[in-house]
Amino acid sequence: MHSANNTPDLSGRVALITGASRGIGYALALALAKCGAHVIAVARTEGGLTELDDAIRAATGEGATLVPVDLKDFAAIDRLGGVIHQRWGKLDILIGNAGILGTLSPASHIKPGVWDDVIAVNLTANWRLIRSLDVLLRASDASRTVFLTSGAASGLKPFWGAYGASKAGLEALVKSYAAELQNTPHRVNLFNPGPTRTAMRAKAMPGEDPATLPKPKEVAQAVLPLIAPEQKENGQVFSYL
Repeated sequence: MHSANNTPDLSGRVALITGASRGIGYALALALAKCGAHVIAVARTEGGLTELDDAIRAATGEGATLVPVDLKDFAAIDRLGGVIHQRWGKLDILIGNAGILGTLSPASHIKPGVWDDVIAVNLTANWRLIRSLDVLLRASDASRTVFLTSGAASGLKPFWGAYGASKAGLEALVKSYAAELQNTPHRVNLFNPGPTRTAMRAKAMPGEDPATLPKPKEVAQAVLPLIAPEQKENGQVFSYL
């Protein structure tokens, strides 16, 4: 969809990305840092965040702000907004990348705990991010927000009920939020990476040859144009392929 050569100038901009310790989130965080942004990296895995920080330092000479937190800790998301306000007074870029697959099973067999976790991480946590960070995004001269979605949001894939419902809900939420921001400098869109060489994909499709799939860093390059200050699209779903 986009040329891999699109590398926006993000100097002086503050970017928060969830699920930043591996996969697409890791690749995106590193790419944002290389474009000049200061990265606030959020993930559960502290070791993965430390590796990301090392990679960003090696590439740019400056470190990231690491936030090891489980996105089901909604109070922590609220606190994060307060900390960003105190330190920077604004947020220029938000990428809601974190997601969990849950268990692929018939809808009637989904365990309540699995359902609750998938909805909490994939849908509710993103709403909490909007709730906590909206005022900071509005303080930016050209804030850009991207939430990662999936083809499963169509609801046409058997056994993907919980994950698909979480992404369909996310798309409805984000499109509504984008419509509310139509007359502001803030732009909000969705991005569907499609099949990518990640741990989640391997869990969902264990028999698939990962070498046939694009790498996370290739997919990350396609997201960059969506967070460029000059990007004007709003409320759209973009796809890698």
